[in-house]
Amino acid sequence: MHLEIRPWRKSDAKSLQKHANNRAVAANLTDQFPHPYTLKHAKAFIKNVNVYNPKRILAIVIQDEAVGSIGITPQGDVHRSNAEIGYWLSESYWGQGFTTEAVKKMSAYAFEKFEVNRLFAKCFGYNTPSHRVLEKAGFIVEARFKNVLIKNNEIHDEIIYALRKEDFFRALKKTS
Repeated sequence: MHLEIRPWRKSDAKSLQKHANNRAVAANLTDQFPHPYTLKHAKAFIKNVNVYNPKRILAIVIQDEAVGSIGITPQGDVHRSNAEIGYWLSESYWGQGFTTEAVKKMSAYAFEKFEVNRLFAKCFGYNTPSHRVLEKAGFIVEARFKNVLIKNNEIHDEIIYALRKEDFFRALKKTS
């Protein structure tokens, strides 16, 4: 199956709602990600993310269906050479390498389209599959913060992963 990342389209709303409306997906994201995830949420999300140029948040598409989302949040002020990367994928596609592929594609996109030298991701300590995704995509652990996150009234660790532009392109040259 072929994976692409592309801008969100209005016609993706039903697919977004279908794949995002999953407690297992929401369990690994911040509380800003609603559950249940309604069609109203999907339409508002697509409208809001398409205001940026270049696009910051893209659809993860498999077999012509939007089945997840990946994006970056460029930082400001003294952190302006950094961007946070975040993602989620439909549970139907977990464990098949699609998320790692999407992270690699988004990393290339971010380094080419934005003036950033470092991408970073914040993960719940319990989200081992996401840790593996980031490591396979070339990210390394920079920090572990003990008991700093609260999700579903439980306290969790936060792991910070990062990828530097020069390391990304150096690794890319080795594989080509």
